Amino acid sequence: MERLPKIALPVIIGAIILIVILAKSAITIGSGEAGVLYKTFDNGVVTNEPPLGEGFHIVAPWNKVIVYEVRQQELFEKMKVLSSNGLEIQIDGSAWYQPVYNDLGKLHQTLGENYLQRVIQPAIRSAARSVVGRYTPEQLYSSKRDAIQDEIFLETKKILANQYIQLNEFLVRDVTLPGTIKDAIERKLKQEQESLEYEFRLVTAAKEAEKVIIEAEGKAESNRILSASLTDKILQDKGIDATIKLAESPNSKVIVIGSSDSGLPIILGNQ
Repeated sequence: MERLPKIALPVIIGAIILIVILAKSAITIGSGEAGVLYKTFDNGVVTNEPPLGEGFHIVAPWNKVIVYEVRQQELFEKMKVLSSNGLEIQIDGSAWYQPVYNDLGKLHQTLGENYLQRVIQPAIRSAARSVVGRYTPEQLYSSKRDAIQDEIFLETKKILANQYIQLNEFLVRDVTLPGTIKDAIERKLKQEQESLEYEFRLVTAAKEAEKVIIEAEGKAESNRILSASLTDKILQDKGIDATIKLAESPNSKVIVIGSSDSGLPIILGNQ
């Protein structure tokens, strides 16, 4: 009985040590995450193997696992940049990005956990300054928003090409101009719209007038051709046809007196 406490104490201590070792060795990687393994006694960060995937893992207690989110993430940026004529423009944009999964160890080794601030944000700001500087405020406000969105995306993607980061999309959410410039652009656009509407009305009226002229000319030409075809012989034949039809009527009395100067008979008739 006196020996039991002496035996139990080492067992309890051993159990505690085992629990601590297991606690430090057991790693659970959550959904949408991956782990970079750091081997304390074996060249540090593991870069030649894929990262630890989702689920439960056992690692040596003297090693470490750095967990990264590998889902697509969003970065919202408000940037003040200069247009081609030196005016300050504010661009509100969103970047969709995620680490390259199989290169997660290299990302951790070269950039670390703060890769967003170290690489992505400077890349987007640099690309935005470069792209917006090619356009006037009017172009940015009206017709070129999709163009600058695509160009910022392509230039940022080029900068991040060798940084173990995947840029999926860049979206321009808003373009804010100085108030006076915005008002001037809106007035100009309104005047241009009114001018286009006026030109459309003029063109429509001109086409209607042209249509009337063409129809009138067609009718005149038709009458001219008809008049030219009505020779004395044709008129005489038509007069004879009319006389015959009138004579054939049972209720008609026809008296042929003679012919007119045109060669047609002069017909007196009644029913």
